Amino acid sequence: MELLIVGTGYVGLVTGACFAEVGHHVTCLDIDHEKITKLKQGMIPIYEPGLEALVKKHTLSGHLRFKTDYAEALTSAHLCFIAVPTPSLACGSCDMTFVEQAARQIGSHMTGDLILVNKSTVSVGAAKKIKAIVAEELKKRNVSHFFDVVSNPEFLKEGSAVFDCLHPDRIVIGANCAASANFLKAVYEPFGLSPEQIFVMDSASAEMTKYAANAMLATRISFMNEIASICKKVGADVNEVRKGIGSDPRIGSHFLNPGIGYGGSCFPKDVRALISMAQQLGVESTLLEAADAVNEKQKKWLAQQIAQYFSLRGGLKGKTVAIWGLSFKPNTDDMREAPSLTIIEGLLQQGANLRVFDPIAMPNAKKQLGERQGIFWCENEMEAASGADAIALLTEWNQFRLVNLKEIAKRMQGWALFDGRNQYRATDAHSDGFDYIPIGAPDQIKLS
Repeated sequence: MELLIVGTGYVGLVTGACFAEVGHHVTCLDIDHEKITKLKQGMIPIYEPGLEALVKKHTLSGHLRFKTDYAEALTSAHLCFIAVPTPSLACGSCDMTFVEQAARQIGSHMTGDLILVNKSTVSVGAAKKIKAIVAEELKKRNVSHFFDVVSNPEFLKEGSAVFDCLHPDRIVIGANCAASANFLKAVYEPFGLSPEQIFVMDSASAEMTKYAANAMLATRISFMNEIASICKKVGADVNEVRKGIGSDPRIGSHFLNPGIGYGGSCFPKDVRALISMAQQLGVESTLLEAADAVNEKQKKWLAQQIAQYFSLRGGLKGKTVAIWGLSFKPNTDDMREAPSLTIIEGLLQQGANLRVFDPIAMPNAKKQLGERQGIFWCENEMEAASGADAIALLTEWNQFRLVNLKEIAKRMQGWALFDGRNQYRATDAHSDGFDYIPIGAPDQIKLS
């Protein structure tokens, strides 16, 4: 089947490559000419495990093509997926500008019947709005083509997006026309999904499903971070608490890991968009507002802990802190809403010097932070720790999990380890010579 994907970001590029992998012929379109030129050369604008190999493979096979011209790209398309950005507005709601621009271009250039499939995260009711825009453009041209707009939200996780796309746990289709829903089902047929994994509903419900899913996961994270704060005060271990409640089948074990707050392009944006939507409708969103507030507070917590630790050791000013990990999660270079940015700003404001390292996200982090006095960019975690008074683990990359802490400690000036992801065993870190400060569990501090 001939598919057109409008947008070559995380969602569009991954979706296009995976559709090509299962046998569809895919054209990925983007109005950024430089980006398309690089994609044709096999240069991937984002880091996502497995994506580069997939793009190169199907560019060579001819199953994956890249274009910038709507008229050319729409000529043979059976379905057109919209996968463009919907950034946050100042009020928190999502900016539909790029979606509306894409809809106008599609309406201006489509030459036959077409089903539009929206994969962008959009405000509820967007399918109707897109349909009206396309109809308006067709009317301007005085042409008549059958078209429909279907909602098909994505649930990909950065860092495992290719796997998630090729092995989806569910597909949500929001359609008000059974024929359109069945057509989209046929597109997903090569993925080998069972009927129970495909959920067909009205478009508004599908659009809401995306927001509700991300808000639920974000709320679980904020809940556990608040529990972790209480655990810290009463001497309980949140790691044990997590196991205890996660064993309850009504709760489950996913998204119960405390940490330094959630980030990325989805959770913060979607929670705020849902809050904004509720406010516009006159609906109280107490729980969502609390989840967002707890998350913002959690992002500041680790810098405060570091300052508190050094307040009894001559103060934080002039001390050197090694930062291990910058991206908002491992296996991605995405720095959007990364908690590390808040922590770094907090430490710099208090006069600390920072030696930072991330396996993948350093280029994007440099764009965000710029050349700042007090930040030293390092080539590996060992270099970052050399001469440091403390280590702050902010992203749980596997290579940090496997370090020899005893050897690391020998190269340091101090011996504090702030584990923002509870990656290490407290007893092991302490026996290797560290003052160990985790999230939501008792500190292991030397008596000296």
